Amino acid sequence: MALEPDELAAASGNLGQTLRELRRTAGLSGERLARRCAMSQSKISKIETGRLTPALVDLDRILNALEVTSEQAGLVLARARLANTEWQGKRELWRKGLETRQDELRSLESSASEARYFLPTMVTGLLATPAYIRASLTHSPGDVSGTVAKKIARQEVLRDGSCSFTFLLTEQAARWAILPAEGMAEQARRLVEVSRLESVRLGVLPLGTVLPRGPMNTFTVYDDRLATVEIFTGRLAFRDLRDVATYRELFAMYEEHALFDDDAREQIQGWWGT
Repeated sequence: MALEPDELAAASGNLGQTLRELRRTAGLSGERLARRCAMSQSKISKIETGRLTPALVDLDRILNALEVTSEQAGLVLARARLANTEWQGKRELWRKGLETRQDELRSLESSASEARYFLPTMVTGLLATPAYIRASLTHSPGDVSGTVAKKIARQEVLRDGSCSFTFLLTEQAARWAILPAEGMAEQARRLVEVSRLESVRLGVLPLGTVLPRGPMNTFTVYDDRLATVEIFTGRLAFRDLRDVATYRELFAMYEEHALFDDDAREQIQGWWGT
């Protein structure tokens, strides 16, 4: 299914409308449906008006209470999947401000117990030196000094022990030179340093590693509740548990083939002669 931004914005409301129509067809009031589902009537109302996107477990309870057909259930679940997908365009992020985005990321990182980062193209901000961060923002409009500062401040989460982090970098990500050789050598030393932190596992995938799936996109998985995928024009966020599970499985596959610990550090140092 093509994910058009307008469709994503309307999906939650469309899902609610569909559920409301199914309830009325079943001859149930919102109050009676709420009792059947062991939910509050206000929660049913919020779902039907699009103010609340239901979790899949709640949706299953509602569909069972409405005794819908398998065809109807399939339609509702397809809309639920769309409603649990969020599109953030690059221009929208710029309008909101890059610093605002850093606050959002810091909140995600501080609320997660496990975070997994698959990095096929470049080093992520949590692992980057100040010079690398600034160089990575040269395409961004306006003064990026505040954003650089917030990216550096976010790195403290790697040391506070509240979350465990696993980073997987392809050889391209580790070697893609957005700085002169001296700056990239410093960045390599930063990767080695971070790899020794107690809450961090850092793995690398050298070119020539035999893998069954190509590295299509940068993606991050927070626990089992959210996966974000980055493309040139923006970012997709998936909250449907099936989508999140798919990205966890992909990550596990790449992780199985990666080098870690001293092997990873030796590989990084060899790439940049550090």
